[in-house]
Amino acid sequence: MAYFPLFVELQGRRALIVGGGRLALHKAEKLLPYGAELRAVAPEFCPELQALPGVALRRGAFEPRDLDGVFLAIAATDDRDVNSAVASACRERGIPVNVVDELSECGFVFPALLRRGALSAGVTTAGCSPSAAAWARDRLDEALPEGFEDILAFLGSLRAPLRARVPEQRRRSALLRELFGLCLELGRPLDAAELDAALEARA
Repeated sequence: MAYFPLFVELQGRRALIVGGGRLALHKAEKLLPYGAELRAVAPEFCPELQALPGVALRRGAFEPRDLDGVFLAIAATDDRDVNSAVASACRERGIPVNVVDELSECGFVFPALLRRGALSAGVTTAGCSPSAAAWARDRLDEALPEGFEDILAFLGSLRAPLRARVPEQRRRSALLRELFGLCLELGRPLDAAELDAALEARA
């Protein structure tokens, strides 16, 4: 079964990690750059997770009340019964849950993740081969040109002013495609003079 790649806003949303070891640390490190409000619950935490900024820790066993206000959850313990209990509690509440090494319990999976500035790409093989997913992710990373993040930031900064300057959506989309092509040719964002010339030529 293939998984649909759904990208969601995590900024300021609460995510719960049940577990305190290396697996929990790995999941926390993936989520934190996306602005999630992270909480972790476990009897003990590895030193690296304790030292990770931005994660609120609660020492103790998982309780269903830990899911109050949670947007998504991760069961990352080495105890299958605990992980299954977390998954069951999440399903009762309609909370998406990822259970480490137990695909049948998962409501969502973590992809092999690539982030370059505003670009986020995730590759999954539906559990067939995480190594293959990581290989595909790395090939995508290699295919992106240097400075791609700067080009994306530049194009993002144009969207609002171009909306005012070119109200017609289809024409504006075509213009943005052309500007993206010019940036790729140059390997960098356009400077002010180049942008003015490009817009004038396409006025």
